[in-house]
Amino acid sequence: MNGDPTLSFALRNHPPSLTSTQILAVCLLWELGKKMSSHWYPYLNHLPRCYYTLSTFPQFQIQMLQVDDAIWAAERASAEAESDWKGALTLMEVIKLKPRLRTLGAWLWASATISSRTLHIPWDEAGCLCPVGDLFNYAAPGDEPKLRTSLSPPVDDSATDEDVPDKLHDDQSDACTKRLTDGGFRDADAAYCFYARENYKKGEQVLLGYGLYTNLELLEHYGFLLSNNPNDRVFIELEPNMNYNTSWSKDLLYIEPSGKPSFALLSALRVWATPPSQRKSVSHLAYSGLQLSRQNEIVVMKWLMRKCHDILKTHPTTAQEDSMLLQTLDKVYCLGDLKEITNQHLFEHREVHCFLEFHSLLERESRVKLSEKLKKSVAAWKLAILWRLGYKKILHSCVTYCSDILCSFEI
Repeated sequence: MNGDPTLSFALRNHPPSLTSTQILAVCLLWELGKKMSSHWYPYLNHLPRCYYTLSTFPQFQIQMLQVDDAIWAAERASAEAESDWKGALTLMEVIKLKPRLRTLGAWLWASATISSRTLHIPWDEAGCLCPVGDLFNYAAPGDEPKLRTSLSPPVDDSATDEDVPDKLHDDQSDACTKRLTDGGFRDADAAYCFYARENYKKGEQVLLGYGLYTNLELLEHYGFLLSNNPNDRVFIELEPNMNYNTSWSKDLLYIEPSGKPSFALLSALRVWATPPSQRKSVSHLAYSGLQLSRQNEIVVMKWLMRKCHDILKTHPTTAQEDSMLLQTLDKVYCLGDLKEITNQHLFEHREVHCFLEFHSLLERESRVKLSEKLKKSVAAWKLAILWRLGYKKILHSCVTYCSDILCSFEI
């Protein structure tokens, strides 16, 4: 993107403190300012006009995430984006970038484009923009693919391992690795290559796995989330008197989407629920994934249930209220006005009241048409509700999981 002499000179003399991501954002805005004269115009013209990454969330939507960790992540992303913008302002002024392209809003668009659309390359941490290659939607990586692809030569299922040549094993292993990574830049081909993880049929959507992301991470970096994300999780903070019993990292102490506690969380709780005098003698069993005793497991399940209930009580809305609000906002978005929330009992809903107040709409008549700005705000609001709803569902699933375990002990 830096073929222009003015831009090339400025980049060669840019402040050393600028990151490659900041430089790429400046180049992107530079090309955008050239409009149709840009070699990249056909590509830039098809990019989204707005994104919903956490860094673009207004303060109202950030607070609507409700969970402290999520609010902190959004505020951090917003602060980092603003800091990067301020750091690049001098360079943007040197190259005489148009005023509208030097605004924070334009910068958020450029940085979100880079965050959500660039592909990894080994020689630049910012990655690269790859037309067509960035059209794939995301598929969360799960278990090892069961279907063979064109990269995997078919093998006679009746053959034993001894019948299969070593070369074929190597080829399959290499193909599996490629499927799990989905793509990468090949020096030999001087091209970015993508690999199918299954046998797609005509008309099916080809999906790409970006990596193992929770829904909060997907929202932060890509501006979307999945209704069923096998890699999502709710992290559980142990009480102060429990921390000395475990050496597990905090990022390993979580609840899975199914409601099942992680291996590390379950092991830590089983050791904690053991009398102090016995912990040393049984900890190796807990760290092997074994139940220590019926009573021990009951204590663990009851603690987890209480913990989940306590977390749920800290939220100002329930999962059921979130679902109802989402349905209403869907109607608002489709109809294009706010009548659905101003003419119903939802008008008294504290969250709805805060939204209307945030946009100075409390004194307006009930039928307010959605401007583009309001549409974006409603869309971001919906994403915040969807995220916190998924969070609460995992907690509810854990309560059900624990309850089922406790019931099995009573049989």
